[in-house]
Amino acid sequence: MPYFDAASSVPLHPVAREALMASLDEGWADPARLHREGRRARMLLDAARETAAEAVGCRPDELTFTTSGTRALHTGIASALAGRRRTGRGLVVSAVEHSAVLHAAEAHRREGGAVTEVPVDGTGRVDPGVFAGALTEGTALACLQSANHEVGTEQPVGEVAELAAEAGVPLLVDAAQSLSWGPVGGRWSLLAGSAHKWGGPAGVGLLAVRKGVRFAAPSPSDERESGRAPGFENIPAVVAAAASLRAVRAGAEAEAVRLRALTDRLRVRVPELVGDVEVVGDPVRRLPHVLTFSCLYVDGEALLHALDRAGFSVSSGSSCTSSTLTPSHVLRAMGVLSEGNVRISLPPGVDEADVERFLAVLPEAVRGVREEFGATTGTAAQAVTGETGASGEESGLTVDSLGKRCPIPVIELAKVIGDVPVGGVVTVLADDEAARLDIPAWCEMRGHAYLGAEGTAYRVRRLA
Repeated sequence: MPYFDAASSVPLHPVAREALMASLDEGWADPARLHREGRRARMLLDAARETAAEAVGCRPDELTFTTSGTRALHTGIASALAGRRRTGRGLVVSAVEHSAVLHAAEAHRREGGAVTEVPVDGTGRVDPGVFAGALTEGTALACLQSANHEVGTEQPVGEVAELAAEAGVPLLVDAAQSLSWGPVGGRWSLLAGSAHKWGGPAGVGLLAVRKGVRFAAPSPSDERESGRAPGFENIPAVVAAAASLRAVRAGAEAEAVRLRALTDRLRVRVPELVGDVEVVGDPVRRLPHVLTFSCLYVDGEALLHALDRAGFSVSSGSSCTSSTLTPSHVLRAMGVLSEGNVRISLPPGVDEADVERFLAVLPEAVRGVREEFGATTGTAAQAVTGETGASGEESGLTVDSLGKRCPIPVIELAKVIGDVPVGGVVTVLADDEAARLDIPAWCEMRGHAYLGAEGTAYRVRRLA
């Protein structure tokens, strides 16, 4: 079954497996002890640190191994904020950071700190000047991901890091999605990564802290990992993580070229094969293996299940499912269509034939879901009431979609837009949070005018 969800996690790399098994017999002892077994374990740990530091682009004594990428982010944020408490309590993040960063930001806010979210454009990218403008005298730390986990857009980390350095603000970079493809350039101050993203074992993260960065690790701490990651080191897993990072980097350049060509093909072919599709994310400045698109009139959860039955493991950046009615914070910040969202992230070594087979099964999967939701035929007559007005321009219809989850409000809007004259208005009543994204996106895609919303009432003018 083709696995197209590499942005979430990738299988254990063969080099990682070999390193893990080999180090199980040598790396079990306490590396803090001076006996033979302890020295042997310390040598493995030190070698892994040197390997990982070379890949990250930092000194070995600047790199700490943690129990996960999330732990690396939480420790890095909390410790940098604590270390610069005298400067201020301001934290600046982009609006599309990973939830691990946003959760840490929310905890900081609850403790009395100030959090500023920098907006992004429609591709999910921050403007360096706008980001720099959010850095004030009271800013203790700024956070910016190297590339987005949902849409693949690369951020201008180098430019932002330079501007942050000029402002005297350390920049923490979440490099989880990009570290397997190459080091993060620029004058960043802290960096976090996660081994399971590049084929290392789960349960290993890394945190790099440049010399000179004020850093007060949360207590209680111990003597391990310079006091930044307490607890006994999982040396076999750390060795496997470092070995696999070095291995994937060795072939990253050639594989990036190959995968970018495949995602470019998908980027062109998906809209050709499936109507009413919006491909999201930056078309050029993006990770080589990630493609994200959204389909009108499609429930994202239903589409993922349909593709799973067809033999493809894909993911979604949208939380618009039966269990939650809110779009992902990334799609919301970008202001793009959220319904029917699919993220394809190709793993290294993926077969080109599998990509072609995905293109072959996708149209039928989308058609089946649209039929299931009644998006192809019929009208929403029972949900529609007429409006009377003094002029034809004011005449229109009201669609009552209150209590209905996406994509039903947009489907019902599409069914009745032709029942009002050109210039007429359709008002959609919808309390689903996704409607705030999907109704304006539908208007743009179908050439109608979005007039705005008042509460749960969304007004659309028919233009053609």
